[in-house]
Amino acid sequence: MSDRPTPGTRRRLSKQERHTQLLRVARELIRDSGTGEFTLARLAERAGVTKPLVYDHFGDRAGVLAELYREFESRQRDTLRAALDETEPDLPTVAGLVAGAYIDCCLAEGRELADVVAALTGSATLNRLRQEAEDAYLTMCREALAPLAGPIDTAGLRAIVGAGDALARSALDDRISATRARDVLTRVITAVATEKRHTTREETS
Repeated sequence: MSDRPTPGTRRRLSKQERHTQLLRVARELIRDSGTGEFTLARLAERAGVTKPLVYDHFGDRAGVLAELYREFESRQRDTLRAALDETEPDLPTVAGLVAGAYIDCCLAEGRELADVVAALTGSATLNRLRQEAEDAYLTMCREALAPLAGPIDTAGLRAIVGAGDALARSALDDRISATRARDVLTRVITAVATEKRHTTREETS
């Protein structure tokens, strides 16, 4: 006897599959209409499920937005990790990969990520998530760059995030090209990574 579903029936999704589907539909809704009109009721309607099921997965609207933000940050780290695993460890190459991963992930998310961040501005949940995600990303940057350039100042590492965000926004607004954004961020990262060397030379000269 076959276990395949008969025509006209649909396989019941597991909880994780449903969660993934709801996040995909949430991204579509935000892409179509922004976060201003995003509600759990609209998410349930678009996904073809009941509103209580959506509440069960996310708790509230902010929970959906936080999950979307967490997904983005995870993809960004995975992108950088994969790129670093496939390259020769020299400073110019690694700086370029860090810059490329940052800019390309921001551009891939497009306006949806900007809308999500704007909608969660002032939220304690987002502030905590952003801090945790930033710390995790910068730890990866430090581990990749420090063996090639020596110890890196924490303030300098945080400058990478600030510059990356500003350059990605400019690229999204078509004020600069994606290539220009990557090139400038690469120079910022290289400057941050080599700052201690320059300072040491000046102090000993």
